[in-house]
Amino acid sequence: MKTNRNRIIAFLLIGGACMNGAFGQKAYTLDECIQAALTNNVRMKNANNELEMAKQDKKKVFTNYFPSVSAAGTGFMADKGLMQMSLGPDMNMSMLKNGIAGGVGASLPLFTGGQIVNGNQLAKVGVEVKRLQRNLSDNEVCLTTEQYFWRVVILKEKLKTLSKVEAQLARILSDVEASVQAGIVTRNDLLQVQLRQNETKSTRLQVENALSVSQNILAQYTGLSSDTLDVAFAVDTQLPARPDSLYCDPESALGLTSEYALLQQNVKASRLQYKMAVGKNLPTVAIGGGYVYHNFLPEDQRFWVGFATVTVPLTGWWGGSHAIKKEKLQVKNTENQLADQGELLVIRMKNAWNGVNEAYEQMKIARLSIEQSTENLRLNTDYYKAGTCTMSDLLDAQTLYQQSCDKYVESYTDYELKKREYLQVTGRR
Repeated sequence: MKTNRNRIIAFLLIGGACMNGAFGQKAYTLDECIQAALTNNVRMKNANNELEMAKQDKKKVFTNYFPSVSAAGTGFMADKGLMQMSLGPDMNMSMLKNGIAGGVGASLPLFTGGQIVNGNQLAKVGVEVKRLQRNLSDNEVCLTTEQYFWRVVILKEKLKTLSKVEAQLARILSDVEASVQAGIVTRNDLLQVQLRQNETKSTRLQVENALSVSQNILAQYTGLSSDTLDVAFAVDTQLPARPDSLYCDPESALGLTSEYALLQQNVKASRLQYKMAVGKNLPTVAIGGGYVYHNFLPEDQRFWVGFATVTVPLTGWWGGSHAIKKEKLQVKNTENQLADQGELLVIRMKNAWNGVNEAYEQMKIARLSIEQSTENLRLNTDYYKAGTCTMSDLLDAQTLYQQSCDKYVESYTDYELKKREYLQVTGRR
């Protein structure tokens, strides 16, 4: 009977483990989270829609090259003829009591001062601007996803550290309880350990809650299921290689950035706007033709017509000249902005590179602190057992160890984020 019961218990344990494996959280890598965010995040969806809208605007403007065709028709009916004529005594003539008329016409602009050509060029600039803005949205989504990802990693690593601390406290508590029973130490030491255990439990609750929230935020941002999201990453205890291979000369990288390309497109757009302003004050030439039908006369009339128009703005030059001067000044402003913002982008690249190096050095210091705090904890443990240090000293050493572990994880993730920021600011991903 006992054997059967043990078999049942073993079966249930194995089944429970299988169920946990089947329905446990799926662990996503950083690249998987980024790809999911680029596909599902609302910012990217809107950026793609705005790019498509710009392409539709470009196609719309292109139709201005073609003739515009229109059709019109009218009909009327009156209680008497619209034209009354008296031909003599008792001789009256009435005409146009009812009738219909219709026609189809087409017109083609031959010269509009370059407005159609420049309008199409401006539409192309609009498409390129939206494409560059989508690239910036891409960078922002990637960076934000990585921030959320590393936040989850930090909290998971803190839980690992807490588990180590809890195991250490459990061993210390066991030793202290034995020492209290033997009368070697007082209950004060035992109470200090128990209080520290309570603090650790409280910290664990806070970290677990923060981890749950962070996982939900990452899931919402990437469009992944919050019930199955986990991250697949463990912070390496070995320092990564120095970031020297990532360096890129700021001046040569300037042309690779979407920010600088946007500034260039802004200059191009302002120059086209200037040409458009000039074109509005130039003569326009158009030709056209059509087919007309009406039955206003006794016999139906059908005929073709053709025409040519030349429009010359005369008084419009007064206000138009000021509009041209305004656009010319706007061109100078965009050129000044290009030079100024270009210099600031170079400074931003240099600052980002300094941030990468600083983050790497901070990580080295944090790694060294772990080694030192580990040794300090070991020594204080030995000293306490030998009776040469107090419980407070031992618990302080343990706190330093926990803090150094947390600091290393934070500096490690900060270094990864700084690398991402530097790659983006230099026109790379």
